Amino acid sequence: MKIILSIISKIILKLLGWKYELKFPKGKKFVIIAAPHTSNWDFFFFILLLWATKVKFDWAGKHTIFRGPTGIILKKMGGIPIDRSVKNNLVNIIVERFNLKEEYIFLVAPEGTRSKTKFWKAGFYYIAKKVNVPIVLGFIDYPSKSLGFNQSFFPSEKLEDDIQLLKDFYNSKNGLYPEKYGEPKFKV
Repeated sequence: MKIILSIISKIILKLLGWKYELKFPKGKKFVIIAAPHTSNWDFFFFILLLWATKVKFDWAGKHTIFRGPTGIILKKMGGIPIDRSVKNNLVNIIVERFNLKEEYIFLVAPEGTRSKTKFWKAGFYYIAKKVNVPIVLGFIDYPSKSLGFNQSFFPSEKLEDDIQLLKDFYNSKNGLYPEKYGEPKFKV
């Protein structure tokens, strides 16, 4: 099934004119952030890209997309419903998954929404820090029709330096609706 999904995904990306690059860290555990997230299409393209790589991963999404039969399919695809209206301790839930598995990849859109935000959700950062895994910078750039997983880094002891690294990387990436993009900042 993975091979079929991989082939179909690569064909769809090629037919739609998208180029992609894949630079994963050597380990079997990491957090992937996907940004900028300004459109529902972002999810579609990132899922295609991950299927193309044949990598098994879990991802977080708004709980409302997990209703009915679609929800069953999305959960089978690694989806984890997140209800942002209640405190759900997602960081600890994902940390536990990392600790229980030999291989684990978690994908999340750090903006947490397609709307413009003042702050990114910092959960991905604290997950990576707690389990000592790298953060992979996943990107989508609509003007160049490119997406991928480029560089990665381990969270350092200097949050400001890590935020600057994120700003420098994502500064040249444009979502479908660039006006909705909120640059990397965390509430501390």
